[in-house]
Amino acid sequence: MLSPHEFATLMLVKDAPDQIDLGREDLAALLERQLVAMEQLASGIHRLWLTNDGDSLLQSIKQA
Repeated sequence: MLSPHEFATLMLVKDAPDQIDLGREDLAALLERQLVAMEQLASGIHRLWLTNDGDSLLQSIKQA
């Protein structure tokens, strides 16, 4: 089960990934659960996105 902060971070990754502090513990938990993924671009910038599991989780919450 995700904490309320982890749910909020998951929604931020979907809607505003550039506004997330990469040092957040919530983000680490989501990466560990493979609900989000991160890559480092050639420019050195990190890019976050939802994995299929993360997107499915948000969709299921939306429908509840």
